[in-house]
Formats: sequence, C-alpha cells, structure tokens
Amino acid sequence: MTVASASKTPLLDLIKTPNDLRRLEEGQLRQLADELRRETIDAVSVTGGHLGAGLGVVELTVALHYVFDTPADRLVWDVGHQAYPHKILTGRRDRIRTLRQGGGLSGFTKRAESEYDPFGAAHSSTSISAALGMAVARDLNGKQNNVIAVIGDGAMSAGMAYEAMNNAGAMNSRLIVILNDNDMSIAPPVGALSAYLARRVSGPTYSGLRRFLRGFAKRLPSRMLEKRAMAVEEYARGLVTGGTLFDELGFFYVGPIDGHNIDHLLPVLRNVRDAKNGPVLVHVVTQKGKGYPPAEKSADKYHGVVKFDVATGAQVKSKPKAPAYTKVFAESLIKEARKDEKIVAVTAAMPAGTGLDLFQKEFPNRTFDVGIAEQHGVTFCAGLATEGFKPFATIYSTFLQRAYDQVVHDVAIQRLPVRFAMDRAGLVGADGPTHAGSFDIAYLGCLPGFVLMAAADEAELVHMVATAAAIDDRPSALRYPRGEGLGAPMPEEGMPLEIGKGRVIREGTKIALFSYGARLGECLKAADELAAHGLSTTVADARFAKPLDVDLLLRLARQHEVLLTIEEGAIGGFGAFVMQALAEHGLIDRGLKIRSMVLPDIFIDQDSPNGMYAKAGLDAKGIVAKAFEALGQNMRGEVVKLA
Repeated sequence: MTVASASKTPLLDLIKTPNDLRRLEEGQLRQLADELRRETIDAVSVTGGHLGAGLGVVELTVALHYVFDTPADRLVWDVGHQAYPHKILTGRRDRIRTLRQGGGLSGFTKRAESEYDPFGAAHSSTSISAALGMAVARDLNGKQNNVIAVIGDGAMSAGMAYEAMNNAGAMNSRLIVILNDNDMSIAPPVGALSAYLARRVSGPTYSGLRRFLRGFAKRLPSRMLEKRAMAVEEYARGLVTGGTLFDELGFFYVGPIDGHNIDHLLPVLRNVRDAKNGPVLVHVVTQKGKGYPPAEKSADKYHGVVKFDVATGAQVKSKPKAPAYTKVFAESLIKEARKDEKIVAVTAAMPAGTGLDLFQKEFPNRTFDVGIAEQHGVTFCAGLATEGFKPFATIYSTFLQRAYDQVVHDVAIQRLPVRFAMDRAGLVGADGPTHAGSFDIAYLGCLPGFVLMAAADEAELVHMVATAAAIDDRPSALRYPRGEGLGAPMPEEGMPLEIGKGRVIREGTKIALFSYGARLGECLKAADELAAHGLSTTVADARFAKPLDVDLLLRLARQHEVLLTIEEGAIGGFGAFVMQALAEHGLIDRGLKIRSMVLPDIFIDQDSPNGMYAKAGLDAKGIVAKAFEALGQNMRGEVVKLA
C-alpha cells in the first residue's frame, strides 16, 4: 500500500474561507502564517508578480481575517499588490497560480473576482477614501459592521490619503485604518514595551479614561483651559507612541506594534474592533519580503519579480533581443542633460520603473522623486519651468491621469514648457487595465498648445527625447510602450525632429496605413500580408498627433482608396484628429474609405501584451482584416455586404 506524502501545508489545506480560519485555536495561527508564506512564495515563483509586499503582511492578513468577520466586515487593501495571501485565504487558492495570466486572477484586488474584495485597486492611496464612504454608508443604513483600510507608508505620501483622513476625523465615523509601515522607518523601535502600550492604549480602560478626560476638559471654565487639558492627553500619548500627527487629523492613534507578532496583533485588533466611537489608526511595522531570505536581502525586497527558483531566489530572465524603451529613454535623457544643465527629471515614486534611477546616478542634484504625488509633481515641474529650467515629468501614462487638472491649469493654460515622458503607453500585459496607458492621446490632445509625439521604435524615441528638450515655448508629451524595442538601428545621438512632420516608411498605391506610435511594426507585417493578396500598401508613421502632419495626411487620402489610422489608445485620440482634418478639407465627401483602429470600448483584462493586442484587433491580423472590411471584401477577394 502506497502512503501519500504528508502535505507541507496541513493547516492551510483546511482553509477554504476565513470562516474556517476563525475555527482554529490562536496557538495554531503561527503555523498557519508560516504555511501561507510558503504557499505565496511558491505561487509567485510560478507566475511572477509582486512578492515582497505580500510576504510583509502575511501575519497581518491572518490576524485581520481571524479577528474581523469578513466579508461582512469590509477589508480594503490599498493598491492591492500585497493581497496575494488574502486571496489564498478567501477561496482563491485553487487559482492562485493563474495570477496575472490571461483568464486568471488579477494581480490586484478586484470586486468582480470575490466578495472579499469590496473595493478594486491598483493605484495607491485610495483605500481610506473608499473605506470612509463604506463606513458612512453603513451608518446611513443603520448597520454595525466594521470597515478596515490597510495602507502602506509609501501610499501615505499621497495627499489623497490625508484628505481622506482629515474628512474622516471631522466626521468622527467609526473607521479603522491600518498603517503598514514597511519602509520609511517612521516608527521607534518595536518590541514588548510598545506592544504593551499599544494594547493598553487601545483597550476599553484607557478609552474610557480618555473619554472622561475629554468630558472633564469640556466642563472647564474657559476654552483655553479645555484646549490645554486635551492637548496634555494627546501630546503625552504622542511622546510615547509617535501618533501626534494622526491625533491632529482626528484619529485615535495606536502603536507602533510588530506586524509579524501575532500575539501582539490579536489583542490590539480586538480592542479597536470593539471600540464604538471615532476613527482609529493602528500603526503596524512590518518588513518587506519577510521570511524569504533572497527577498530580505534584495534592495527592493523583491517588489516585483518574474518567475524565479524558490531555492536560490534566482529570477528567470530571458535575454532581450532589443533594448527596453525605458532604458533607451533614460540613456537618451542623460545624453541631453550632459549638453544642457537646465534639464531636470521628476518622477512620482517610480525612479526604477521610469529609468530615472540611471539618470539619478549621474545627476543626483537634478533628479527629484516627489513620492506618490503626481498632482504636486506636475505643478512642481511648472514652477521649475517658470524659472528657465527644462523639467521632464517622467510619469506612467496611467498615473498621469491622477494629475489632469494640474496639467490643464498649471501647465497648459500658462503654456509652460513642461515635457511629459509617458512610459507604459498602450496595453501593458500582466498588470491589466489599471496600468494600461489608454487615454493620454485623447486627454492631452484636446489641450491647446500641446505637442504630442509617439515613438514608433526605440530609435525614434532617442530623437523624440532630443525634440522634447528643444521645445521651449509650450508643453509637450512623448509616449512609449513597456518592453523591448523593435531592434531598430540606434543613432549615436538624438536629433530634434521637425515639429508636426511624419514620414513614409513604405510606398504603395491601394491602401494607406497611417500609424501613430509603436504599432508600426505590426503595420509593416500587415503591409506584407496585404501585398501578398495583391493590395499595394503604403505605411506612414505620423510621429506627431498634434500638430498633425496635414500635408502627409492629405496626400495619403488623395492617393489611396483605403486609409486606416492605427494607434495604441482609446477613441478620441489620433484617429479623431485625422477625421477632423479630413472633414475640414472635404476629403470624407469624396468616397474615401477610412477606418480608425483604436482600443475597443472595454477594459481589457490582463494577458500577455500580444494577447491583449490580439483581443483589441490591433495586431497585423486585425489590421489586414480591417483593410478587407473597408474594401467590402473578405480575404478570398469575395465581395461582402457591409452592415
């Protein structure tokens, strides 16, 4: 008889939902946390993804689901990239190895995925606002459930978090905020004493005494004496706990406590759960990558990883065939900055993701990381521009959305020469729709005075960085995708392009493909296939969406039967600019068959970039199909009646 090998995760195997977790004895939770950490490491080694943040909150995740009655109690994770352990405990363990894959689990929290994800997130600093909304809705409905927001210290660098806390403190709604402090070292040393103090301060005895003292203070004969008495209590506690700032915002501060010590976490969480008045902030100190030595030793604590070997931590990285756009941008900006001391670079908490870590090594005094504060970052750049500097606001397309009013009010209206370098343009793969740069062509193209550029390949990006550096009388933006370039021959240095002028890559007579951005490679493939069907095809690279190369556009329209525009953006962008120009020149009236190929009117879930573009119909196959559709034929040359 063959005996099955013992499971490495016997307790975790019993957990299908948090209800099962709550049946365990407290003494079993340490073992469960260890098993949960092992399962998280093993799963991410297969899928890749965010690892360090999740490992840092394993014990906190176990404690939260053990103490609170989720999903009736709402648990909101800020960003959501640390929620893999949460997903494992909430009925998704059987799918955890589909993380970030096509048809699989999202790498972030997602309402459509589980009732245990009450709020979807992938951008930071939204949790307290959302949780406050849930808490107020609870009060209006006359319910008693708890609402908990878990937010990291990095996310607390965004103004939105403080706006929410200020509002929550003023409203005095019952809300619990867990500050997961894993990086900034804002806490004093954490140990038995601080755990004891946190337990005492959060308990009913101290809370009752605090209410008594505040009531007593309000009965003092003068407002000044009342304020002084209340200040004594707050600042005395602040000296011990470090929570004076949060008290000033109206939160009752508890902590700091060791976020990896379940015996410290449970009594404090129970106390704040049972407190019946006002918002509470629990300061928990954790370590990114906790429990996995390769992550603990890594500089970024394995924040984001590809597939890796669990035993060694070695990540499986394929050898690139061409340089990554991000690196090309950084190296090009460095070359421009060597020639011009007025060039400075600004990022919002993404120095490595945007390549500005390379720029910072050479120009530490000309690199500015403003934290997760895109609004401030854009206006900061505007201020720099007023004094003659040449700021490159290097922000992902999807994150620049968070600063749109500043782009309009502080940059565009004043016609300040801020240069927006937008990484992650178009569809981005595993991070899914929250990180796709789908809308910047439309949301910047409608602003008067902007110059909009999109790199068709890595060589063009070099020239566009030089072009942006040279534009000093108005705002400009250049967009480029995530991932590798096309293998284009690289220039020694960038040369400024003529503003508003495109280029013809291949001449034809029947069909014109007018590309804006990095779909140019797919357009060339499509042209080859169309030529094989006897359809002579021109391929043109617009380079600029604004100002548009109208002369080139009119030539394409007059000399071809079919004109397709292709872009990695939503409706209202490059194709709309082309349609407007054609309409103004009367060319739509003359039988021209024109189609605009844009991202479809849906949010496309995570998949490989190629898979996502295939779904969007923006690959070579989709372009060929659209050309035949415009001709009213199928690919066999048979006439098809248009709907």
